[in-house]
Amino acid sequence: MGDYREVSEMQEKTSPGPDPSESGPASGGPAQGGQPAVKPVIPAAAAKRANASVIGMIVALVVSIAAFLPIVLMNPLPKSDGFRPDINVSAVAGNAADVAGFTPAAPDTANAFRPNYARWESGSGSGVPTWEVGYITPKDSFIGLVQTRQSNPTWLLQQTKSAPVTGTRDAGGQSWELRDAGKGEKSMILDYRGTTVILTGTAQLDEFALLADAVVKSMDSNPSVTVSPSASPAP
Repeated sequence: MGDYREVSEMQEKTSPGPDPSESGPASGGPAQGGQPAVKPVIPAAAAKRANASVIGMIVALVVSIAAFLPIVLMNPLPKSDGFRPDINVSAVAGNAADVAGFTPAAPDTANAFRPNYARWESGSGSGVPTWEVGYITPKDSFIGLVQTRQSNPTWLLQQTKSAPVTGTRDAGGQSWELRDAGKGEKSMILDYRGTTVILTGTAQLDEFALLADAVVKSMDSNPSVTVSPSASPAP
C-alpha cells in the first residue's frame, strides 16, 4: 500500500490557487457582483454619422428660411383698422319709414361718425317701437341713436339707465335735455317734430353736439310725422 500522506501532499501542491484577476477591489475588479463594469463605446464612424445628420438638418432649416423670407418681406400683411360694416343708414331709414309712421333720422356726418348698425325694432319686448343707429365717433367712442314717437316716462328711464337730469345742451338750434349719472355714459334727449330722440354713449359732449346737430338737420329735411296703423300705440 502506498503512503497516503504523499498523495495528500501531491494534491495540495497541484491544487490551483485563487486567480489574482478574480480578487476584490485590490485587483481592480468591482466591489460587488464579481464582473467588471462595462462602459459603452460609440464607434468613431457612428458618432461621425450622427453629427453629420444633425448638421444636415440645421443646414436644411436655414436654407428653407432663406428661401421663404424674401417672399414674406415682399408681401407684408395688410394694415387693418378692424371690421367696418358697410351700412347705408339713409337706405335702411327709407325702408323703415312706412312701418315707423315717420321718416327715421339719418344724420349726415360726412363720414366722421361711422355707423355699425341701423335697424327698426318692433318693440315686442318694451312695447315701444324704435329706430336705432349705432355710431363710432371720430375719437373712437360710441353714441347710440334711438328715435320713437311712442315715448313714455318708464321707457325713458330705461333708455337712460335712470340717470338724473343735469342740465341742457344746445345743438342744431334746439335745446337738448342732458342726463348724466357721472359714470362715463350720458344721454341727450330731444322731443322734436312729433318724435323723441335719445343719444346715449360714452363720447365727450363735443362729439354729442356734432351728432345732435346732424340729427336735427336730418329731421328738418324729413316730412312731417305720418300715422300708419302698424305704428299706432296699442290700446
